[in-house]
Amino acid sequence: SPPSPSYLLPLLLSPKAIHTLKHKLNLLLRHHHPKPTTIHSLYIYPIKSCRGIRLPHTTLHKHGLSLDRRWMFIDAKTNQFLTIRQDSRMTLITTALSPDSSHLIITIPSFSKDKEISLPTDPTPAWLAQHTTLEHVTIWDTVTDAYAYGPDVNALFSEFLGREVKLVFKGPERRILRGNGAPEILGREQDTYFPDVHPVLIASVASIEELNGRLVQGGNDPITIERFRPNIVVTGDVPWEEDSWKVVRIVGGTVELDVVARCARCQVPNVDPDTAEKHGRQPWDTLMKYRRVDEGIKFKPCFGMLSAPRHEGRVEVGMGFEVVEVTDGHRYIKGF
Repeated sequence: SPPSPSYLLPLLLSPKAIHTLKHKLNLLLRHHHPKPTTIHSLYIYPIKSCRGIRLPHTTLHKHGLSLDRRWMFIDAKTNQFLTIRQDSRMTLITTALSPDSSHLIITIPSFSKDKEISLPTDPTPAWLAQHTTLEHVTIWDTVTDAYAYGPDVNALFSEFLGREVKLVFKGPERRILRGNGAPEILGREQDTYFPDVHPVLIASVASIEELNGRLVQGGNDPITIERFRPNIVVTGDVPWEEDSWKVVRIVGGTVELDVVARCARCQVPNVDPDTAEKHGRQPWDTLMKYRRVDEGIKFKPCFGMLSAPRHEGRVEVGMGFEVVEVTDGHRYIKGF
């Protein structure tokens, strides 16, 4: 008897083409109405590129989850932002909140004894005037303002990273979204702190499990979703279904988010956050085989969806999460 069509697919189509076809068929079969799911986990990364914090609940603001990427490191000479891309050891700097969330506790690893720095999460103007200097900083190709801490704080970070750096706290100047979140596309002017482009990254457990299945099948170790630095992780039902989301709602509150674009990935997920070691090939190579799915950025794989909150409100693990609107028209527009 002749082979079935499913058997012939790998012979006729590339892995990427098969992945895209299956995704479109799933949409048709589900009548463009994905099943509701739940929030699996919540993450914030107070200092850009440093270790994040997993939370049971938090507040979603229009600029992102509370305290997410409110701080970042800059080169002390150029005031250019620094990330894992330049130094993977940044992921070994851990963050935690004090019991009342009034202070950010930063731990710097050391051969002898780890060192801690405690900074107020909501500093008063008087505190900032005494302990910081307002400066211009550059993130990608845009300039914004930030409060730079003094030598008493920065000396420990400079020693650990082996270069002169400054820790900075986002200043009052609004950093308006660009790319897919630009006012003429989003329909409103919205800002954020120090994410690369957009305030919130949503990811799916179903998708990381599907990716891990491919990694293990190829003889590689599975990875954690933390490598992709998401903010809201949903349980999900169908892997990669998030590619088509346009508007989502957190049930139990009044919070809706515009899903503005797929997140095109660099090789930061190749870095193990526990060791700061960068794998030479994975998961990048596996993603490149089938997740180059966005016509707007053809030479990078995608994982997760970039979002801009329409409203503010409380979010917590276990809350319902539903898709209000879907689209097949997502196309990445460079925002930096």
